[in-house]
Amino acid sequence: MMAFSNKKIQLPIFLTLALLTLVVYLPVRNHDFVRYDDDVYVTNNPEVQSGLSWQGIKWAFVTDHGANWHPLTWLSLMLDCELFGVEPGPMHIVNVLFHIANTLLLFIVFNRMTKALWQSAFIAALFALHPLHVESVAWIAERKDVLSTLFWLLTMLAYVRYVERSSAGRYILVLVFFALGLLAKPMLVTLPFVLLLLDYWPLDRFSNSKFSIRNSIIEKLPFFFLSILSSVITFIVQQKGGAVFSADIVPFNVRLANAICSYFVYIEKMFWPVRLAVLYPYSINGISLVRVLLSATILVLITVLVLYNYRRRKYLVVGWLWYLGTLVPVIGIVQVGVQAFADRYTYVPLTGLFIMCVFASADLLKNVPFKKYILAASATIILLACTVLTTVQLIYWKDSGLLFERALAVTENNVHILNNYGNALGAMGRHKEAAKVLEQAVRGLPDSYEIRNNYGKALQNLGKLDDAIEQYQIALKIEPIADFARYNLSVALAAKGNFEAAIEQCRIVLAARPDDAEMHIHLGILLQNQGKFDQAIESYKKALQIDPNFQKARDLLNALTKKQNNPQN
Repeated sequence: MMAFSNKKIQLPIFLTLALLTLVVYLPVRNHDFVRYDDDVYVTNNPEVQSGLSWQGIKWAFVTDHGANWHPLTWLSLMLDCELFGVEPGPMHIVNVLFHIANTLLLFIVFNRMTKALWQSAFIAALFALHPLHVESVAWIAERKDVLSTLFWLLTMLAYVRYVERSSAGRYILVLVFFALGLLAKPMLVTLPFVLLLLDYWPLDRFSNSKFSIRNSIIEKLPFFFLSILSSVITFIVQQKGGAVFSADIVPFNVRLANAICSYFVYIEKMFWPVRLAVLYPYSINGISLVRVLLSATILVLITVLVLYNYRRRKYLVVGWLWYLGTLVPVIGIVQVGVQAFADRYTYVPLTGLFIMCVFASADLLKNVPFKKYILAASATIILLACTVLTTVQLIYWKDSGLLFERALAVTENNVHILNNYGNALGAMGRHKEAAKVLEQAVRGLPDSYEIRNNYGKALQNLGKLDDAIEQYQIALKIEPIADFARYNLSVALAAKGNFEAAIEQCRIVLAARPDDAEMHIHLGILLQNQGKFDQAIESYKKALQIDPNFQKARDLLNALTKKQNNPQN
């Protein structure tokens, strides 16, 4: 094993990791936004598109937009728009640069902690090239993943420096990096637990009779406090945004069974990363008891084996508990979103399994002849396989069509992806295909007001106004406060010439949300079409009072005022 002090080999490893990751991920510079959360984060988000400003900074810290609270992520996307405009290519490259930085930091941190150069390099290379990480890197909406992990690793590096030579300044720096990471994504809530594990191995702080587990826990109390605070804020925001599913929708026993199986699924996908999808739906037939019991048995057996080796092979304990612990926030006991599990959730947790496999391989072969050649050849084959699979997986992230078609090809009963795919087809002008796909989605989930609304839009684009109106009305029966469905219903009614009914839909929305500038504009246009110019002017003025920078309202107001002042024109 090469020692950490050998500086000559470190720089080539460093450069190889950076260049290899860049080359593999470089195709994303030509990728588009995808119609799945990228609209929430960028393409339909005027605050982000406006770039950095004091107003934008304030918004980033107070908003619950997207049912998440991650102000640092919002600010990073605003900075992208400030520097590059609303262009997907540069945003993708920024994600890649964060991923490269994370890869290099992972190498630095483990090399510094373990003094095991080649093991650290291989862990970093697996992190860089594993196909399960494509989703976190190639998806602009997952900026929060790569950004928060940067601060996760900076926290670890600062912590190692603090352990090497303790001081108040170094301790505060660890806390600052940790807090910044929480501001990027609450996934860091488990990091204090990981720091405790690092004290056990490889930092080996408990071998010092003056430093006990109790000392270690007390030292981490400010970190645990920030984790609890972040968890509470996140839960409130996600519940308010409707992202947290109640027990009526996903019962606890189903969530528990899914969590147990998900732990095993991620292990399977680490070793055999094929048939990956942007969304894995819950099985409509439920999870078989046999699968749950088999997954639980395997997990328990691994845990027993790991604990049995807690003295001789400490890396097994750290790797396994890292994996189990860091998945807790996203394992689905508290169900957030519609997915059963997700590739992006492995971005940090998979490192625990990498630790176990890499160090165990070196241990098992330590007395085998030609050990170095066997390990080098095995590592090369594994990394080549990862590179090929990652390259292929990146192709599917080029645009919405490819992404959703792939997800539908490798999963079953994926209603939510059908919904997204139908919307993507509609945006491409393929309205007949969109209507067919969305009709299938309606059959799969008839009580979804969102899917009913989208199906109505597809029918409206085909000129089937009566059918579209029927879908909007069904959507509003399911969810009476679905303003977007009421807006679409108003547009469809107006297209049929039923302006009074269209105006009534506007007034229903404005009675509940009088600060909806877009709806005031729509109402003004309807009134203007009826020749009610004074009322239309009043609606445009109200829109401008709500948003003084609303250029569309200003243009409509100026045009109508000019027309009234010069009726001959």
